[in-house]
Amino acid sequence: MSILINRKICDNAKECGGIAACPTKAIFWDDDKKTITIDNEKCISCGLCEENCPVGAIHIAHDQSEYEKIKLEIDNDPRKIADLFVDRYGAAPVGKAFLYDQSQFKTCAEESNVLTFIELFKNETAECLINSIPIKELFENNNYNYHKINIVDDALLSEYKISQLPCLMIFNKGKYLGCVEGHFTPDKKPELIAKIKQIVNPPINE
Repeated sequence: MSILINRKICDNAKECGGIAACPTKAIFWDDDKKTITIDNEKCISCGLCEENCPVGAIHIAHDQSEYEKIKLEIDNDPRKIADLFVDRYGAAPVGKAFLYDQSQFKTCAEESNVLTFIELFKNETAECLINSIPIKELFENNNYNYHKINIVDDALLSEYKISQLPCLMIFNKGKYLGCVEGHFTPDKKPELIAKIKQIVNPPINE
């Protein structure tokens, strides 16, 4: 039996649900290679790795015919890994450009002269990249700052009365406007954009 991974949509995370679910360690994290690795000799075809992959990147082939079919589907998948690995709201940072320490929050929030978005997250609340929304798709123009801050203690959450992570805090020239809490999958992108717009441009009550 064989395990196949569609690496075009797998974010190759050490915290992979498939790894955690596998009872024989047929799928595991290789610390030396820094990648998810497969040992098909240990696979018992229980399907738990497939069931616990939130993006459907892991597949179990029970015979050669099924293996060829799954492999062909993966080969023909039009998605590219480059499309996946961009910074996204709701996912852990891909690069260091947006990532700041919690100690830098005040500087990020109060010392900017433009509209500023600060995403608060914890590693355990980060979702798979494919289940998250690219930052660049959330805003109409480029006149803004975006920062990601990994929360190491709850002092900041208590101060701003934030109950759910991830959380997108919005500041304008140092003034706190409000926040959007919780994760939004790509199909919920219009809802997230609407919430952002409502905070940035609140409707006038007549």
